[in-house]
Amino acid sequence: MTTPALSIVIPAFNEAASIEEVVKEAVSVFEAGLESFEIIVVDDGSDDDTAGALGPLSEADPRVRVIRHPNRSGKSAGLRTGFLAARAIWVATMDGDGQDDPRSVVEMSKAIDLSTVGSVGVVAGCRQNRTDGANRKFASRFANGLRRSLLNDDCPDTACGLKILPRDLLLVMPFFDAIHRYLPALAGHLGFETVNVTVVNRPRAAGESKYTNIGRAAAGLFDLMGVIWLMRRTHYPDPHMLLGARGEDQ
Repeated sequence: MTTPALSIVIPAFNEAASIEEVVKEAVSVFEAGLESFEIIVVDDGSDDDTAGALGPLSEADPRVRVIRHPNRSGKSAGLRTGFLAARAIWVATMDGDGQDDPRSVVEMSKAIDLSTVGSVGVVAGCRQNRTDGANRKFASRFANGLRRSLLNDDCPDTACGLKILPRDLLLVMPFFDAIHRYLPALAGHLGFETVNVTVVNRPRAAGESKYTNIGRAAAGLFDLMGVIWLMRRTHYPDPHMLLGARGEDQ
C-alpha cells in the first residue's frame, strides 16, 4: 500500500450524531487539496454508536479507518493510538465535533514539506473567531497566557484541535494525559520550531463539549507543574537523532 502524503487523526467520544458528516466533508476536501491521505478515527470508548456510524464509509473507502478503545482513555490517548497506526511522515489532528474546518488542514500543510522533517516540529492552528461561550473564552485566554509565560512556547492557542507534526516526534515524547495541550512546548524543548497558522473555528455540528472550566483548570495546574518538571529534568541530543534520521532544513 502506498504511503500517504498526510495522515489525519480524529479522536472522537460520543460523536455519533456528527462524525459521519465530519469525515465525509474531510474526504471531499482532502481529495481536492492533498496529494494523498488517510483518515484514522479513534473512538475513545464511546457510549453511543460513534464507531458504527462510520462502518459503511470505512468499508467503502480504504483511506478511512476506525479504531475503537475498549474504554474511555482520554483525547491524548486517542491521538497516540492514531499516531501509532498512521503511515505518513506527518500527521494532522482535528476534532470530531465539526468545529475544525478540514480546509484549514490543507492550508496548514503548505507551511511544511510533507516529504521530510526539518526545523519545524509543530504547525499549530490558532482560532481567530472562537464560537465558544464568554466564560470558556476567558478561561482559555487565562490558561494560554499562564502557560506561555511559564513555558515560553510561543503558541497563543494550544487547545486548538488542529495541529500537524511528525509522527515519530509525538511518539518519542513522554506520554501523559493532556499532552495534546503541550505539544508546542515539548517540541520546542526537543529543539523544534512551531509555526502558528490562523484557522477557522465553527459551531459544533451536534452534541456538547466534554469539558468544564473548573475541571479543566484543576487538571491544567497539575499538568503544567508536571510539564515544567519534565522539561527541567530531561535533556536531548540533536533533535533529528530522536527521529532516527536527519531531515533537510525547511
